[in-house]
Amino acid sequence: MTLGPIGFAAPWLLVALAALPILWILLRAIPPAPIRRRFPGVALLLGLKDDESVTDRTPWWLLLLRMLAVAAVIVGLAGPVLNPADEAETGRGPLLVVLDGSWASARDWQAQADLVDGLLAEAARQGRTAAIARLTTPEVPVFRAADTWRARVPGFDPRAWEPSARDMEAVAQALPDTDFDTYWISDGLDRAGRFGLLNALEARGTVTIYESPRPALGLRPVVIEDGALAISAVRPLPLAAREITVQAMGRDPAGTMRVLANLPMTFEDGATEATAALSLPAELRARVTHLAIAGEDSAGATTLSDDSFRRREVALIGTRQEGETLDLLSPMHYLRKALAPSVDLLEGPLTDVLPANPDVIVLADVAALSPGEVQDLTDWAEGGGLLLRFAGPRLAASDVSREAEDPLLPVRLRAGGRNVGGAMSWGEPKTLAAFDTGSPFDGLSVPGDVTVSSQVMAQPDPSLSDRVIARLTDGTPLVTRKEIGQGQVVLFHVTANAEWSTLPLSGLFVEMLERLSVSSSTARPEAGDLAGTTWAPIQILGADGRVEKAGALPGVAGEDLIDAPLGAALQPGLYQTGDRTLARNVLGTGAELLPVQWPSRLRVEGMIRAEEQPLGGWLLGLSLLLLAADVLATLALSGRLTGPSVRRVSGGAVLALALATLTPGAVKAQDDEARALAATSEVVLAHVLTGNAQVDDLAQAGLRGLGLVLNFRTSVEPADPMAVNLETDELAFFPFLYWPITPDQPVPSDAAYQKLNRYLRSGGMILFDTRDADVAGFGTSGPNGRKLQDLAAPLDIPALEPVPEDHVLTRTFYLLRDFPGRHMGRSVWVEAAPPDAEMVEGMPFRNLNDGVTPVVIGGNDWAAAWAVNDSGGPLVPIGRGYAGERQREIAYRFGVNLIMHVLTGNYKSDQVHVPALLDRLGQ
Repeated sequence: MTLGPIGFAAPWLLVALAALPILWILLRAIPPAPIRRRFPGVALLLGLKDDESVTDRTPWWLLLLRMLAVAAVIVGLAGPVLNPADEAETGRGPLLVVLDGSWASARDWQAQADLVDGLLAEAARQGRTAAIARLTTPEVPVFRAADTWRARVPGFDPRAWEPSARDMEAVAQALPDTDFDTYWISDGLDRAGRFGLLNALEARGTVTIYESPRPALGLRPVVIEDGALAISAVRPLPLAAREITVQAMGRDPAGTMRVLANLPMTFEDGATEATAALSLPAELRARVTHLAIAGEDSAGATTLSDDSFRRREVALIGTRQEGETLDLLSPMHYLRKALAPSVDLLEGPLTDVLPANPDVIVLADVAALSPGEVQDLTDWAEGGGLLLRFAGPRLAASDVSREAEDPLLPVRLRAGGRNVGGAMSWGEPKTLAAFDTGSPFDGLSVPGDVTVSSQVMAQPDPSLSDRVIARLTDGTPLVTRKEIGQGQVVLFHVTANAEWSTLPLSGLFVEMLERLSVSSSTARPEAGDLAGTTWAPIQILGADGRVEKAGALPGVAGEDLIDAPLGAALQPGLYQTGDRTLARNVLGTGAELLPVQWPSRLRVEGMIRAEEQPLGGWLLGLSLLLLAADVLATLALSGRLTGPSVRRVSGGAVLALALATLTPGAVKAQDDEARALAATSEVVLAHVLTGNAQVDDLAQAGLRGLGLVLNFRTSVEPADPMAVNLETDELAFFPFLYWPITPDQPVPSDAAYQKLNRYLRSGGMILFDTRDADVAGFGTSGPNGRKLQDLAAPLDIPALEPVPEDHVLTRTFYLLRDFPGRHMGRSVWVEAAPPDAEMVEGMPFRNLNDGVTPVVIGGNDWAAAWAVNDSGGPLVPIGRGYAGERQREIAYRFGVNLIMHVLTGNYKSDQVHVPALLDRLGQ
């Protein structure tokens, strides 16, 4: 039964409301309160009877209070529900919730999860069974109690791909033959197979569509046009004009992910595509890892960068006569034509291009190199460079790599060269053999018209077969390669022009250079070009557009990487093989977003709906409050709420009732406010919670002991130290954080790291203590040291150095040379002094301005040396005898210097203090 916006699950209970008039009559009488009076004359009245008995009347307001309490109980038990669903629309049978669960669903996934939770709650109140089917991960729907599925809703999340026609067909085939109703939570995009599944669902019951009115946005893969990044954004509907911002994301020199550039783009009125160009310097463009539409958290609105829009720097080195020859005879001409569209070319003497540290250096028939040039090239190649060499008449006529293998050539060479197919030689020009498996050219098709008439020959050698990556049909090497440190040297045994072969005239020449990572083609390779290769994922794109590590995901075949549909086996991300990287984005070049057009017979609703709100609990709670008020009123009328003891009891009851009505959120807010007041009213030292109770308790005791020393010896009077949870607590209240390192403490979240970086930049100090100076040296591979490296990697920490002798920490309050804790003999690291902090003649200290080092790193376990028990005695023994107590004293002095440095900065670095310090030092 429904009355306006309120429905009743058990309306027959409302019949009990008809009994309220009877209750009115029964409850209107109340016996008068007895009053005891001591009066001797009352004995005269003994034995007398009153002919008429009169009862007192219940006050109307108390009677009304009781009637309201009873009515609240009756209505509450009747199951009232605000905004009840129409049974004709929802049905009463089993319910199937279908989720597209694609990247387009990620933009408002929380709203979808809230909607599903509300639908399941409604089904649970109606006693319906339910099942959930996510199309991106098709499974057989299992119908069970709706409350069971509600507990699993937080575990459902969108995927970075979209359901394929095969996925929808699998779901349709897995549907049970029984009747059920369906709620389809759509992402709003049309795709093949959707209406086949819709027909299967409608054959089993009513289908209701829920769809967000906010259209999805997508980014196509970025390409380079005229040296700029050409960016194209798409949307499914021709709506009104809208401006968006595309952000180029990448890592700064410190390794922190930042927004490197912002590009405003505008969808014109009625347009479904917006384009713009982003020009960036080559160095900045090389740092870009991905581009994303600001505020659009989905994988489709993110595009990853790969080799296709990173232009490599290639240096071309030719002979002196190179510029004097005709273009068609010049090897440099062919190299420029092959490389100019996809790389940044550098030309000039070798001594001029090496300081630019190019990715590749090409030597076109360069035979003689000076010893200095050989050494410079070797050092550059060992650092990861690619040296690409081409043969020619000069190399064939030289003595390079004859007797012994030249360090800058992959093989030894025979004297002279080999001519085939000429007027003075026998035989026909040779053709290229198919590329071997494992060769970087594996999968490239060999044109039949590419021939070789001359080449330099390699000396037979046991290692020759391992270094040949391309050969002629007679088995002689065409291209050889060897590794040099982290780099490699590659030799084409033919010239870079058409003098010895037709290879430079073919498209195969450009493809071979691309496979060697000499060039990065802006054109996306075809599936056939990558046949036979395996690509390992190194980064994966989440459904919300976040770039994550790939972990242990298996490799993907090259032919599948281009054309295969995305799914669990092929996720969008960055893939690598050898030196090449290729991004598989959600949207391809020329991709369009098409809106789904649902049949008019279906009911399509938005994500926000008036959810059912059960009112029974609220009414029953109201009835309890009314009954409690009735008890108090009855006691007051009967005279039992008088006297001081009763007033105290009633006051306590009122206070308890007030505290009971406080919500957990209000209590939490009061606790946070009290904590903030306590942390800001006095100087408070804090330590980071590690999750290890023993370490955390020792840190608390250590800061308590340091606070006592500060109170006794300085004007600083710290309050009791506090423990800080990096995830939930505010850090700005504390000038100093002590962070003990344990090997198993959890890594903070991104939000926590943002708070930590903000804390460090705003003047706070963190003392990192690995507590392992007795077993490991700083920077070694101890478990605590490795954990510190993991924890500190996302932090904005400046360059560090061991504490110099003139650092202000050595004289902030005490004059110190060492900084022991429970351990001794380990370096303590602080922010490195600025380069301009030079020693002034006649002064023993540098002027280091007023900065405070944001971090201090060591492993001497200072908290153990500072720690005291409840009576103020040392908690942890330090050394033995006088030496141990002296070590503890120096540890306390270091703590005093540290806190004074935090609170006063480099005040003691001012030269005005030099005379007093020199006097103290006895100089």
